[in-house]
Amino acid sequence: MPDSILILDHGSQYTQLIARRVRELNVYCEIHPFSKAQQFAHEPSVKGVILSGSPSSVHDANAPDTDLAGIMGSKPVLAVCYGAQLIARRMGAPVEKSRIREYGRAHLSTIADNHLFDGIQAGTQVWMSHGDSITAPSEAMEVIASTKDVPVAAYALRDQLTYAVQFHPEVYHTTDGLQLLHNFVIGICGCAGDWTPHGFVEHTVVSLRQQLGEDQVVLALSGGVDSSVAALLLDRAIGDRLHCIFVDNGLLRKDEYERVLESYRHLGLNIAGVDAKAEFYAALKGLEEPEAKRKAIGRTFIEVFDREAHRIQDVKWLGQGTIYPDVIESVSVNGPSVTIKSHHNVGGLPDRMKLKVVEPLRLLFKDEVRRVGRELGLDPAILGRHPFPGPGLGIRILGEITPEKVALLQEVDHIFIQGLRDEGLYDQVWQAGAILLPVRSVGVMGDERTYENAVALRAVTSTDGMTADWCHLPYEFMARISNSIINRVKGVNRVVYDISSKPPATIEWE
Repeated sequence: MPDSILILDHGSQYTQLIARRVRELNVYCEIHPFSKAQQFAHEPSVKGVILSGSPSSVHDANAPDTDLAGIMGSKPVLAVCYGAQLIARRMGAPVEKSRIREYGRAHLSTIADNHLFDGIQAGTQVWMSHGDSITAPSEAMEVIASTKDVPVAAYALRDQLTYAVQFHPEVYHTTDGLQLLHNFVIGICGCAGDWTPHGFVEHTVVSLRQQLGEDQVVLALSGGVDSSVAALLLDRAIGDRLHCIFVDNGLLRKDEYERVLESYRHLGLNIAGVDAKAEFYAALKGLEEPEAKRKAIGRTFIEVFDREAHRIQDVKWLGQGTIYPDVIESVSVNGPSVTIKSHHNVGGLPDRMKLKVVEPLRLLFKDEVRRVGRELGLDPAILGRHPFPGPGLGIRILGEITPEKVALLQEVDHIFIQGLRDEGLYDQVWQAGAILLPVRSVGVMGDERTYENAVALRAVTSTDGMTADWCHLPYEFMARISNSIINRVKGVNRVVYDISSKPPATIEWE
């Protein structure tokens, strides 16, 4: 195992950001629930531990109470926000409800001479988000940073390599947050910083060969980055014993099935295409509720994929493009969480097919998957492709899905996406698409009154999809796209633009 950092999660919305920032330093890290701390207390590859924040208060009856025996005093620790308050309270320092909840930008007015703040000057901007405050240090603590309103913005324990910050170094609003994490991870913990795409590919290919032996593997390709990179890794490890299946569910973008299938063949993958449009449309007939549509699409995909996979002899493994956020989100800090929507990864498939699962990307975040894909020589058109939902246009057509609605939306979507490419805007956008609304509106075309469909365009910026802001696309561009859609797509007479951010909205409408 490479040098690693253990991140103990107390339920903070920012925990994944801590991991992503540590990975930016080319250091491997894993997130685990705080309750699992003792499983890793004596793991030699773990060079340091980071305690995340939490929506809880240390005063709550059921607040996370991490067992740090065997960790504090033997491994460097960096405690963030709630973690800082947890340790301070154990050290005898007063932690009190803040008179005014401090949230948002603040500036460190004083910084002590401490390795955690090497290269960081007083006045640097930090991001606060806390309802409790450490009002004074105990004798075991040395204050190493303060703000105008927070006397203990950061502290260190005097007799061990334990550090704590009241702010969030992982968010981009903390100007020198990456430098602080570098100081802890590289400087204090002594991690080598050798977690690179090249090293990951070499290690993973060897590991896959050992895991799979001479077995046959089947994998569903979607045209997206994750499944494509997973396929290339498996192909490099086992060659033609990997059997890829690309299903046309009738809900892809215009001409995507033919285009993507051809690009995969150019990569030398052993792939079969399956036209299953009619089966999916039949399964979706009469369904309007979003979750019902997702489940129908997922169920039909399992049936089609299972049938096609059985045409291959002696398959023992199912390859999947599962990535690290999927793994993290399947492990709740405090028990099962509420399901907002069914995940696009199809559940139940391995059990039904009685196959073992191989997930070559389960340790990677999306940006790392792209870097690995670049290392493997993945086609730039696939590598830079916007995320596209598993159910495809099925969740961008509000209400019942019909082949006619799909054809209409494909044309609208094609004009919008091609327009972004032509204007050089595509790579500035995290995700974009069109939504067919379940309303019609009055319009005038020529001298005739029309009563036709309205479509919404959606384009967002993001770093990881966890949060997103709507794109401020040029007005002139939006005007041209709107005119082009209305003039060229029969049945549409109104175009609107979605200016909602996530949260409170989601990127997709369903």
